[in-house]
Amino acid sequence: MAEIERESMEYDVVIVGAGPAGLSAAIRLKQLDADLQVVVLEKGSEVGAHILSGAVLDPSGIDALIPDWKKKGAPITVPVKKDNFYLLGEAGQVRIPNFPMPPLMNNHGNYIVSMGNVCRWMAEQAEEMGVEIFPGMACSELVYGENGEVKGVVAGEFGKEADGSHGANYEPGMELYGKYVFLSEGVRGSLSKEVIVKYDLSKNSDVQKFGIGMKEIWEIDPAKHKEGTVTHTMGWPLGSNAGGGSFIYHLDNNQVYVGFVVHLNYKNPYIFPYMEFQRFKHHPMVAELLKGGKRVAYGARAISEGGWQSVPKTCFPGGALLGCSAGLVNVPRIKGNHNAMLSGKAAAEAAYAAISDGRSGDELTAYEADLKSGPVAKDLKRVRNVKPLWSKLGLTASLVLGGFDMWVANITGLNPLGSMKHGKNDAQATEEAAKHKPIDYPKPDGTLSFDRLTNVSFSMTNHEESQPAHLHLADASIPIAINLAKYAEPAQRYCPAGVYEVVEEEGKEPRFLINFQNCVHCKTCDIKDPSQNITWVTPQGGDGPNYPNM
Repeated sequence: MAEIERESMEYDVVIVGAGPAGLSAAIRLKQLDADLQVVVLEKGSEVGAHILSGAVLDPSGIDALIPDWKKKGAPITVPVKKDNFYLLGEAGQVRIPNFPMPPLMNNHGNYIVSMGNVCRWMAEQAEEMGVEIFPGMACSELVYGENGEVKGVVAGEFGKEADGSHGANYEPGMELYGKYVFLSEGVRGSLSKEVIVKYDLSKNSDVQKFGIGMKEIWEIDPAKHKEGTVTHTMGWPLGSNAGGGSFIYHLDNNQVYVGFVVHLNYKNPYIFPYMEFQRFKHHPMVAELLKGGKRVAYGARAISEGGWQSVPKTCFPGGALLGCSAGLVNVPRIKGNHNAMLSGKAAAEAAYAAISDGRSGDELTAYEADLKSGPVAKDLKRVRNVKPLWSKLGLTASLVLGGFDMWVANITGLNPLGSMKHGKNDAQATEEAAKHKPIDYPKPDGTLSFDRLTNVSFSMTNHEESQPAHLHLADASIPIAINLAKYAEPAQRYCPAGVYEVVEEEGKEPRFLINFQNCVHCKTCDIKDPSQNITWVTPQGGDGPNYPNM
């Protein structure tokens, strides 16, 4: 095939992803120098279309970036009024009192928000300052310079046929060059994954760990709605099968966010995270809350859970990893948006200083130093052992020992347990099916619980079907020959959108189907596949979910 000729544009900074990290970087760059040329490229059909987060927002990030955000009308208007923690059993619950919790676990002063709407507002602020924002522009490739540095991205390639050839309406996309390129793609971004491998950014960090977070928005009976109430649960239905828990956040307009997180280091390949979520809603406490209400939206997203010890080197020649691309989530607090904003701000300040000095294409070591010694480090270091304790010793030990470790770190700044290792990655944690028994999940009732494909329709997901599948198999024989034979092909279950199917017909060999049109871009397959045979890459821009106010 002849080499593709593309038009190009040059900027000072090119930012991939219009999430809280990327938008914070764009805003901060313009605050520092209004003449800087800054572009933000977003694969979603609009800013916010691919944003899914709990979310209870710690305002420390937005406070540092835009101190007068209230005056400017930010959609951050529902303060947390009540914090509940429950340990669930199948038929009841035990309230965990708040007083033993370290102060960092207190949600008072935080806000229940739609991060999608917060990002839409941040995009408005950025555009008013002169930032160019292009939604519907998936960045499919990195462009490297003569010295091996990242110098830009390819964005906006459209019109490929299913076999990868160029269709009648093929558009090659553009090359956008920057003195620096910021990758703020969220968890397990395809370009971030590439640079982490290319520059060996993880050589001095532990393996990254992940969870799968699923979320529904419900409109409930006004009599049951308690605006500003935050509830977290652990225990049933997961029990000892997997780590994880739930969140229930009462925002305004009689709406409630109902979410469920399953840690992806579970051993039993028969675990079905989506069905665990659906079963959770039948707990008496939850069912009573939702009774008479209606689900209005659904989505799912992987969550980085490795914490401090799993953060890779965040600068590389020509750019930086921001936010969840670097894995800056505080796991026990279930919060990462504030750290994403702080990382964007820090990266912008480092790039501004470098550009002012006439530099480009080098490593922003000042950003790395800020991240490893500033407020993000302080937030992540003191909770670093909660996740490995939970993984190795279970929920109870994690609550007791993890709580002790956090308390001491909160008071002294030192973790008495040091910095514990995670061990295996989540794919390696999957054991063979022969060691486990299948799990019989109740059939969804269509009122509180729903089948996957019905729920996916509430994510407003759409993909152009004539394009190549954006879920690549390194070896097409592995799903049946290895994953089905050894692991009962867990892709059928770990995917929260029903993308993967094993079709078994009498007299025929089983077939592995990829229904990529259903994909909500959660990246779980890229993480959990026991053979590490699946790679998620970007589909053409604008495709995927269209979340209204997740």
